Amino acid sequence: MHPADRLLVETWATQTQGPVLDAGCGPGHWTHHLTSHGLNAYGIDLTPDFIDHARSTFSRAHFDIADIDHIPHPDDTFALVLSWYSTIHHTPDTIHRPLIEFARVLAPGGVLILGHFAGTSVQAFDHAVTPANQWPTTELAAVAEQAGLTVIETHQRTAPGHRPHGAIVARLDDHEAPVPAQ
Repeated sequence: MHPADRLLVETWATQTQGPVLDAGCGPGHWTHHLTSHGLNAYGIDLTPDFIDHARSTFSRAHFDIADIDHIPHPDDTFALVLSWYSTIHHTPDTIHRPLIEFARVLAPGGVLILGHFAGTSVQAFDHAVTPANQWPTTELAAVAEQAGLTVIETHQRTAPGHRPHGAIVARLDDHEAPVPAQ
């Protein structure tokens, strides 16, 4: 975890009053980190190997196999949704799906923290097993707004030899049903 990422997530998480969803939790390190700060954190990921690892490594947190495009929790469940690089494999045609789901499962006043690879345009690149996408932070923030969220801050950082990173913090102020992006 990059120190700036940890500070951003901890700053918002420590203000959270209610359950937290680590959407696309991977091997579970962020879920564990949030749980170790006293939060009631749940991790979901579509990859069974990640969930098996998370369950065996971090026994204090709860993990399930689930798709961030179809989150198996009721509306208004979470005070915070952390989506740290979990939307990178979504394309411009599909990126609205997880953002609508994040808005749906957030309680009114709930916060989304979304980390992504940043760039000047939406652009695919080779990443691990399947291509990933970088996004202009402003463009991804606009998709979050279309999903019914209000963007309250954005961040970008880079370092030599690393892809630029972006982060968006958005709040669900009004709980009207999100309208899918066309």
